[in-house]
Amino acid sequence: MNQQKIPATVITGFLGAGKTTMIRNLLTNAGGKKIALIINEFGDLGVDGDVLKGCGAENCTEDDIIELTNGCICCTVADDFIPTMTKLLEREQRPDHIVIETSGLALPQPLVAAFNWPDIRTQVTVDGVITVVDSAAVAAGRFADDHDAVDARRAEDESLDHESPIEELFEDQLTCADLIVLNKTDLIDAAGLIRVRDEVASRTVRKPVMIEARNGEVSAGILLGLGIGTEDDVANRKSHHELEHEDGAPHDHDEFDSFVVELGPVADPASFIAALRTIISTHDVLRLKGFVDVSGKPMRLQLQAVGSRIDHYFDRAWGASEKRATRLVVIGLHEMDQDAVRAAIEALA
Repeated sequence: MNQQKIPATVITGFLGAGKTTMIRNLLTNAGGKKIALIINEFGDLGVDGDVLKGCGAENCTEDDIIELTNGCICCTVADDFIPTMTKLLEREQRPDHIVIETSGLALPQPLVAAFNWPDIRTQVTVDGVITVVDSAAVAAGRFADDHDAVDARRAEDESLDHESPIEELFEDQLTCADLIVLNKTDLIDAAGLIRVRDEVASRTVRKPVMIEARNGEVSAGILLGLGIGTEDDVANRKSHHELEHEDGAPHDHDEFDSFVVELGPVADPASFIAALRTIISTHDVLRLKGFVDVSGKPMRLQLQAVGSRIDHYFDRAWGASEKRATRLVVIGLHEMDQDAVRAAIEALA
């Protein structure tokens, strides 16, 4: 058996930051490296995996793409992640590099710590943790809370002991990073980019390198080969959760909920998307992604939304034996009225 450790790159980032797009670009420009990809979805519908399986990269076939759904990797290390890694390492043709895309709701720190498991540590090392940031969202103040208002509410409500879970998650992903990719910089001006850099830098004591990108276009030579060995430094990258629960108490992700809505064909995609934008705004949906069956079109319409911004394009033709349907994953805070959101989307069919 080849005793040289296989490098693994962990790619994390908030919902809609552009992780999947960046990985798709990486797979098609990997310079011949054989890459195995592990994708951790939040929710039932493996949208990201389906997108990447359709990219046609010879160095990363469908057999090299492994999806873990319904739960973050950090919660299911023993049940899902370790067995997956073990099977991957037992292959006769082992990958040159492993890329792991975490859910936008996952804590990266416990995943990095999992690489210290005895059966994994001897064979794999964390080449680096890359955090992708939606620069346009940060520039718009998506993660900048009104601290005066929070303090005022805390004075009135003793239950407000912590910052918002979204803000903490954003900071946790930055704290764990070896490289921060400020994505979607084409959507903001120079002054906005300066504000984003300052905002991101203020969110973590550690000061990883920051680079700028648009459309997730970053050279494989930059993303791969960092050589950090992050698993050896995980103690210096503790998340809010780890600092608050160092007694080993279990955790869950009750702050977030997700569900799938399935519809029939859509006759007018422009009107459908406009209506979705209204629903997202009305019900404060964090993320919406999936595929749309457009009447009379042989191609499948891929849809990705973060906040009120919705990206969409026809990604590939429907398969001959594939069931055509409109399937959308909706992700929001726990307080989101799922029944109302579901009813509003179903009314569009």
